[in-house]
Amino acid sequence: MTDLEKLRYPVGKFERLTQPLDRATRAAHIATIEGAPARFRSLAGGLTDAQLETPYRPGGWTIRQVIHHVPDSHMNAYIRTKLAVTEDNPRITTYEEQVWAELPEAKHGAIEVSLTLLDALHRRWVAFLRALPETDFRKTYQHKEWGAVPVEEAIAMYAWHCRHHAAHIEQATRNTVMAEG
Repeated sequence: MTDLEKLRYPVGKFERLTQPLDRATRAAHIATIEGAPARFRSLAGGLTDAQLETPYRPGGWTIRQVIHHVPDSHMNAYIRTKLAVTEDNPRITTYEEQVWAELPEAKHGAIEVSLTLLDALHRRWVAFLRALPETDFRKTYQHKEWGAVPVEEAIAMYAWHCRHHAAHIEQATRNTVMAEG
């Protein structure tokens, strides 16, 4: 892995599932999703506006953009998992996350709005996931690039996504300390 790839994927790339998850692993992924809002709030707490403008890598998003991206992405994930459970392998739409990250509210907006949204969204999403019967975790949605994605794989992917972007904020925070120090 190149240095840029290590900065881009500090926790490694997501690996698609090759077999169903056991209950304990699934529960651990759901717990990661549950804890993510507090983790992001903790990482961003006390950062100045100048620090929020620090990119996590050369050419990467700023801390502010990462914080706004996570609820954007997870709103899509929440809807996709609900569609998978309520419809027969629905075709889901993707979105241009890079373009969304360049919109004015993502580039300049107050992070508190997204942190509050993430908290409410994750409480609702976790309640939904914990109430699902075992068979619903194998239901799928159809992604244009990945094909059929089971709900449990989406859970693993978004738990990874939480860790992935938390690591980006940690990197950027180290960059701000080094720049100021």
